[in-house]
Amino acid sequence: MIRLTNIEKSYRHGVSQTFVLRRVSAEIAAGDFVSIMGPSGAGKSTLLHILGMHDSAWTGEYWLHDQPVHALSNKDRLRLQKQHIGFVFQSYHLLDNLTVYENIDLPLSYRDVKRADRQGMVGDILDRFNIVGKKDLYPNQLSGGQQQLVAIARAVVANPSIILADEPTGNLHSDQGREIMELFARLNAQGTTIVQVTHSEANAGFGKRVIQLKDGWVVDAA
Repeated sequence: MIRLTNIEKSYRHGVSQTFVLRRVSAEIAAGDFVSIMGPSGAGKSTLLHILGMHDSAWTGEYWLHDQPVHALSNKDRLRLQKQHIGFVFQSYHLLDNLTVYENIDLPLSYRDVKRADRQGMVGDILDRFNIVGKKDLYPNQLSGGQQQLVAIARAVVANPSIILADEPTGNLHSDQGREIMELFARLNAQGTTIVQVTHSEANAGFGKRVIQLKDGWVVDAA
């Protein structure tokens, strides 16, 4: 599903060059649950944003569902991203002026999904995540755990094959964090590929394997 070969990311400072990622190669199969770990500054979030196609300033080869992301135009990358990837952020990234229902509906509105179909899809997700009673609330009326639940609902409403999660429990207390990780485990059991960045060994324990980064290099990919 995902194949990376010699991915590199760097920044130039005058005549000097600082590498964030160095010759990163990895494969992630469909249905896998991978945790990207390593110390601060290792390049974890940078790698995740490359996978999510939020960053295009890198070199190497990135194949997603046999599509050469490295060779695609920005338009074709966006199409591929919309088709396959849902993203979950540490800070939720909900829109404060939209209700829970409207936040979840937002990605569907960008996909030319008919309104009647969108209503059914959002309704199904609200029911599946047990948040029907909160559909008319705004993010500032929700707890951190509830906001992250809505953010995950928004990420999966269009049925992506892959969820990328950047420190998804970083702003939550331990009980809320465990509930979110149990939800990811259920989604993975249903066939969704999960790739998360985490500092937490407990969170990594919900996954199937770890890619360990240090100073931009892959040092272990068990």
